[in-house]
Amino acid sequence: MPTFDSLKDLLTEVAKACDYSLKPWKHSVVDNSKNLSTLPKNNFIDLSLTIECRSKEGKRFPENDLEVEIYKSGVDLCITLSWISFPEKPILWHGKHSVWMDSSSGSRSLPPDGGASLEALARRLRASFV
Repeated sequence: MPTFDSLKDLLTEVAKACDYSLKPWKHSVVDNSKNLSTLPKNNFIDLSLTIECRSKEGKRFPENDLEVEIYKSGVDLCITLSWISFPEKPILWHGKHSVWMDSSSGSRSLPPDGGASLEALARRLRASFV
C-alpha cells in the first residue's frame, strides 16, 4: 500500500481521481474521519470523505456531492460511494468488483444513470491505494 507524506497529499490524490473520472466537474475533498488529524504511519484505513463538486468556473453544485468511505475489510480495501443529496439513490460498494445496492434494503440493484463514472472513480481510487 503506498504511503502519503501528509493527509493533504492523500486528499489531493482523491480530488485528482474525481476530476479525472467525473469530468467536466472540479472537486475538493473534506476529511470527515474521526480522530484523524494526521496519517497513521502504516496506512490510512477508515477514511470518511465528502467530495464537493464545482464547475470549472467555481460555482458549487451540491447535488453532485458524494460521500466516500475507504476502509479495510480483512486484507481487502473497500470503497463505498453515495450521493449526499439523494439518499434514495443506490450506493456503490467496490472491493475486488463493483456492486450496486439499494440504499434502503441493502439488496443488490441496478446501477443508476451515471453509475459507470462512479465505478471508474472507485476503480481509480482503489488502484491509487492498493
